[in-house]
Amino acid sequence: MKDHIFNIHDVILLMTAAECILLAIFQAVLPAKNKASSILLTIFLLSVAVSATCVLMLWNNNVRFFALFDHTLLPYFLTSSLLLKGAALYLYVRAITQESFAIDSKKLGHLIPVAIGILWLVIFKIDTHSLVWFRDSANPLPNKWAVDILWGAIKIVPLAYVIAAVWKVRKYVTQLENQYSHFSPTEPGWLSVLTYGFLFSWSLTLLVHIIAEFADPSISDTFGITDNYVGFILINALFTYSVVYAHQLLATKPEVIKEEKTDEKVTSQAIAKVQTGMEIQKLYLKHNLNIEEFSKRIELPIKDVSAVINKHYGTNFFEFMNKYRVEEAKRLLLDEKCAEMTVLDILLQAGFNSKSAFHRFFNRLVGVSPTEFRKQAQKA
Repeated sequence: MKDHIFNIHDVILLMTAAECILLAIFQAVLPAKNKASSILLTIFLLSVAVSATCVLMLWNNNVRFFALFDHTLLPYFLTSSLLLKGAALYLYVRAITQESFAIDSKKLGHLIPVAIGILWLVIFKIDTHSLVWFRDSANPLPNKWAVDILWGAIKIVPLAYVIAAVWKVRKYVTQLENQYSHFSPTEPGWLSVLTYGFLFSWSLTLLVHIIAEFADPSISDTFGITDNYVGFILINALFTYSVVYAHQLLATKPEVIKEEKTDEKVTSQAIAKVQTGMEIQKLYLKHNLNIEEFSKRIELPIKDVSAVINKHYGTNFFEFMNKYRVEEAKRLLLDEKCAEMTVLDILLQAGFNSKSAFHRFFNRLVGVSPTEFRKQAQKA
């Protein structure tokens, strides 16, 4: 009765699998504004649950289902889930950041690595015994090289996808700056932290695989156990993010605004229209203005507006608008007629709708806080 079926590290894997299943069920019953992102998050959670269960069964002889699964089917479930989780995470990031995202036939191409992995298992007849003992020098496997390649693939493919997800988040922030005059940095900031977290975790997974080839098994075990704990934390963080923050993200339109590297010159007429919108119409005073609405107001195509701001002014839409707003705020702070106005009143009248964004921009562009700027002006 003193024998333990699980150690604490096995319990973490078991908890990860159980929690992922519960969160997937919870995600499925939640009212979803974005069905595509909900489906992809559910697929990701289930793939992590399956992979955690399979890893637990692979290394713990006390955990068994039935003979056919234990000896033959386990590699198929493990391989499929590990190759699927990276694609699911990457597509989830796209789904919550792109307005035009849809799950269509083109997305099925992301199942190709899974299909290749399954075919590889069939061709080389890789079973559970092969996955566990492929590094056993005393009893070398005849298909060891095939198992080596399989293990490498199921470590590298998810890592490649999470690198793509990190790049996508960075591109998303750039697109926000090109399309919106105001956005909260909190939601994309947390998304960036999460993707970098998975990048760290899955890089650690690959490192464990490499270390196991050359170092003492205890070292790779330590890294592997650490990876399990990190994964458990990240799963909880990702689900919390999906419930609390994901629905607040502003969607971008990558098909409308493209970073085209052309030698096309910006016309003086286009520049004049943008200047008119800013200096005559004072469109920067409008809260939550985006580039699509701005282009309609000045009757200039979005791509031309973007070209003027990016090439002629050398900045993005976000910075361009808020520089004008800061100048307006400075004017109001210096105006004796506005002496009774609070800083909050001034930031709202200048076109800002966020106190934190106003203070961040004002301090960066002016060098002092709005309150200090007003005090210095009054002393002069």
